Amino acid sequence: MDKNTFTGLLLMALVFFGFTWLNRPSAEELERRRAEAERIEAEARAKSAQPALLTLDSITPAERATVAATIRQLGSTDTISGVSRLKVGDVDLTASESGIVSGTIRTTAGIVPADSILDNNISGFRPETASQALAALRESMQTAVRYRGFARHLSGDSSAVTLRNKYLTLEISNKGGIISKATLNDYLSYDSTAVTLMAPETDLYSFTLTSANQRFDTSEFFFEPEEVTDTTVTMMLRLGDGAAWGLRYTLRPDSYLVDMDVVQTGMEAVIPTSVATMDLTWRQKMRRLEGGRVFEERNSALYYMYPDGDVKNLSEGKNEKKELTERLKWVSCKNQFFSAVLMARGNFAAANLDSRVLESDPDYIKAMAMDLTVDYSSALANPASFVFYLGPNSYPLMKGVQTGIFPDEDMHLTDMIPLGWWAFRWINTLIIIPVFSFLGSFISNYGIIILLLTIFIKLILYPFTYKSLISQAKMRLLAPEIKALEQKYPGQENAMKRQQESMALYSRAGANPMSGCLPMLLQMPVLIAMFWFFPSAIELRGESFLWAKDLAAPDAIISWTANIPFISSTFGNHISLFCLLMTATNILYTYNTQQSQGTSMPGMKWMMYMMPLMFLFIFNNYAAGLSYYYFLSLLITIILTYTFRHVVSEEKMRAKMAEQAKKPKKKGWMASKLEEMQKQQEAMLREQQRRQGKGKR
Repeated sequence: MDKNTFTGLLLMALVFFGFTWLNRPSAEELERRRAEAERIEAEARAKSAQPALLTLDSITPAERATVAATIRQLGSTDTISGVSRLKVGDVDLTASESGIVSGTIRTTAGIVPADSILDNNISGFRPETASQALAALRESMQTAVRYRGFARHLSGDSSAVTLRNKYLTLEISNKGGIISKATLNDYLSYDSTAVTLMAPETDLYSFTLTSANQRFDTSEFFFEPEEVTDTTVTMMLRLGDGAAWGLRYTLRPDSYLVDMDVVQTGMEAVIPTSVATMDLTWRQKMRRLEGGRVFEERNSALYYMYPDGDVKNLSEGKNEKKELTERLKWVSCKNQFFSAVLMARGNFAAANLDSRVLESDPDYIKAMAMDLTVDYSSALANPASFVFYLGPNSYPLMKGVQTGIFPDEDMHLTDMIPLGWWAFRWINTLIIIPVFSFLGSFISNYGIIILLLTIFIKLILYPFTYKSLISQAKMRLLAPEIKALEQKYPGQENAMKRQQESMALYSRAGANPMSGCLPMLLQMPVLIAMFWFFPSAIELRGESFLWAKDLAAPDAIISWTANIPFISSTFGNHISLFCLLMTATNILYTYNTQQSQGTSMPGMKWMMYMMPLMFLFIFNNYAAGLSYYYFLSLLITIILTYTFRHVVSEEKMRAKMAEQAKKPKKKGWMASKLEEMQKQQEAMLREQQRRQGKGKR
């Protein structure tokens, strides 16, 4: 760039900046421009706030007439004023006899008058609010037309009717017309709250009716209570034109039974007569009711019964589903001590059952779902009837359920009570439960009842126990001679000879080493039957005795929160005192038995002592009543043993055995077999020696 070009550019820049400085706006001009900008902005805000007319999507005169006609046809009409009302969701409308419509529409921005939307007059409302109200109005009309007479019951205020007798309190909700809450008046859960077998947050059941083009789920509707007394109520859906559908509940006096009857009139106009079934859905989230969760889970399940009396259940310990095409008589949500059973007077045509274990939920143990199919006819006034049993798992109560209700059928509800296999169940149902119930009718302390029951069982088994004690005494007197035989015939090669001589000694003395096992074998079915009975006895639930606050739960004297791997699942997180006493008594009984029989096998001795310790781990988590019974049974046996030793003279018994030995003895079957086996062994030994001799030559 030369000198002249640079000078020219510099002069042009000076002229430009000078012109800009000389023509800058004054302070008054700047203020005027700012005010003008604010005015333009204010006008823009005002313009955006002005209401817009519904010109592209608005109510037509034909739609307005349809709205009025729909309200008049499907709404509830006041007989005095003649005004019809229809409430569907957030839309609440009324229509006079002349067709004037009014009411309200609830939106997210507030309440909008229905006549403003119907007249397309939305001044004062934002466009989005008006559009939302219009959409809600149209949707409510479509819903009303789809549900027909049911539409008038889609909205309402929740309320409940209470039915009560001596044992049971029910709340019947108008929403769905169901038993929303069932409370047992005489029972408390582990947290001292009333036992509830149904609750609004855990239970829901409903019927589903099917028309030509629509399914009606009764859980969506608000029923109207009619014919209300202290023990009866009818929850009705009045559908117009004489059609009605409802559920009538009757709480039977002084019982845990509730009748639920489906009642209807004029339903042929709503449900075609060709429809032969309706669906019944029942959902329950089973609440935890007992302090011992592990045992409660183990004894809780979804049960069901076939019409032939066969009772089945889904798994107690894992998730399980079943699709059943066979007919069922009843289904039940069965807890350890309580059950909610739904019995059909006819049958359930089919069922889909589902049970899930809620391991991580501290307040609930299982979630159960039942989808049932029920026979139905819209032409019948009473198309279906059911009976609820909502009560304790008491054998006498459940046994008598069919009396007066199902007189020609055995409902087998008692099969839900775990009483063991058929032999043990027979002992429990024919002996233990009747005696237990008899004693409980005039004795209130169940600790005393268990003591008397134990003595009763011991008296029945005493003749066999006496023979066992006699046999033990003889074995104790023969112990020195048996030891002498072991020294005379030592080694494995003389085992057969030693055994033969021992049997001969027993035979001469009139002793039988197996006779001591007979009473134990006879007692085992009783002991196993009691093992099933005590954890299932509702009578023991909540009954205290000495330090045990609940004989149906572990009597923990020491507890901890830590989880011990491989131990807590069976032993639990506590130590039960009755279980400790049972273990100590069992060890004493084992020692006493070994001293009586003179057992000389060290390995067998330790094995005998290991069994009581195993029982400690097994029974520590069981009901205190069971450990208490076993403790008493062992203690009485020990007392009888020591008493027998002091009463029976060993000198007289020894003399009797000597006299018995002088009598000629017929060789018994066991002795004959032992002699035959010994001859075979000797022959085999001679043959073996002969072969070895040939090999050396």
